[in-house]
Amino acid sequence: MTLLTGKNAIVYGGGGRIGAAVATAFAEEGARVFLTGRTRSRLEEVASRIRAAGGSAEVAEVDALDERAVDDHAAAVAAQGGLDISFNLIAHGDVQGTPLIDMSVADYERPVRTAVRTQFLTARAAARHMVKRGSGVILLFGGAGEPVREFSVGGLQVAFHALEAMRRQLAAELGRHGIRAVTLRTGGIPETLPAGFQGREAIEENIAGKTMLGRAATLADVGAVAAFVASDRARTMTASTVNLSCGALVD
Repeated sequence: MTLLTGKNAIVYGGGGRIGAAVATAFAEEGARVFLTGRTRSRLEEVASRIRAAGGSAEVAEVDALDERAVDDHAAAVAAQGGLDISFNLIAHGDVQGTPLIDMSVADYERPVRTAVRTQFLTARAAARHMVKRGSGVILLFGGAGEPVREFSVGGLQVAFHALEAMRRQLAAELGRHGIRAVTLRTGGIPETLPAGFQGREAIEENIAGKTMLGRAATLADVGAVAAFVASDRARTMTASTVNLSCGALVD
């Protein structure tokens, strides 16, 4: 039996690179995947690939910053056999490459506001249904890390640290209901950089150079680990982070 047979999983930001990789891995492990995002064409593209490989995927246009839209969609999924897994992977709108002293307040605070709001909305929506069943998994992505010295990342790290505080509180409050909360963190995934991104080659080398294994995590790595953590085989894991950094981050 595959890891996630019989599970319903919502992947917010399912049309993005990381979201697509996670959704694909979930489907390969038997989950019924519900892809959400604001661009239907990208979601349909991912869903088509999943279905072509024999998996189950449904698509819905959902703005993960819209409280009513998130609540209504979670309720619709829960009505189709329950809501077992929630993973929010939407983009946070961070501006990178600009030093903090040259950055506007709006650009700095955008990823923090976006990350905190969307994660709160999606986690709350999922948890309300998971509590009724006495089980469920809420996954987060990013995690806390050391300050980046070689590159300006704006408010991104601040957003990740805020999400870690939220994850700890979610785990503390929801554990009694059988709900787990776990963060996946990497030292960077070169595949997520746009093809024409300025300085991409140098960033890729920097990411790999910081690792103990001499290589960075791939999108497939993230998907495989996410599927395991979301499964019952990881049922003892909560209030924790899973390190996919190839040794770039030391626990």
